[in-house]
Amino acid sequence: MLSLELAHEGHEVTIIEMNPSALRRLGRDHKCRVVIGSGLDSDVLESAGIQEADAFFALTRGDNTNLMSAQIAKLRYRVAKVCVKVADPRRAEAYRNLGYFCITPSALTAGMMRDWILGREYEKIDTYNKLSDVLKS
Repeated sequence: MLSLELAHEGHEVTIIEMNPSALRRLGRDHKCRVVIGSGLDSDVLESAGIQEADAFFALTRGDNTNLMSAQIAKLRYRVAKVCVKVADPRRAEAYRNLGYFCITPSALTAGMMRDWILGREYEKIDTYNKLSDVLKS
C-alpha cells in the first residue's frame, strides 16, 4: 500500500521482495521498480539503488530482518530517512532510543481503538507509537 501511494504521488519507488508471487498484490499498473532478493544483501540493495535513495522502509513481517536492514541502510549507506516497522513495542522503544524511526502497528491500533471506544478525539501518531505506560510496569 505504501509503495502504491508514494508511486501515485510521483515518487520513484523500488520494492525489494524475496517472494515474487507476493507482488501480485500490487496489481498490474503499479509503476514501481521491483528487485527480487533480500534487503539484507548488499548486492540486492545496490541493485535497487540504495546509494541514491532518499528514504528506506523496512516492512517485512520479521522484526529482526527489519531492524538489520534498517541498520544497513542507515549506517552503511547513510540513507537520510529510515523507517522500520517493529512489532515488539519494547524492541521498538530500544531502537527509537538509538535514533531509529520505528512504527509499531500494534501500539497505533490499540491506542486508536481505545480512544474510539471511549469516545475520545484521536491523538497525534507519536502519542500512540511508543511503549505504553502499561507495558513499562
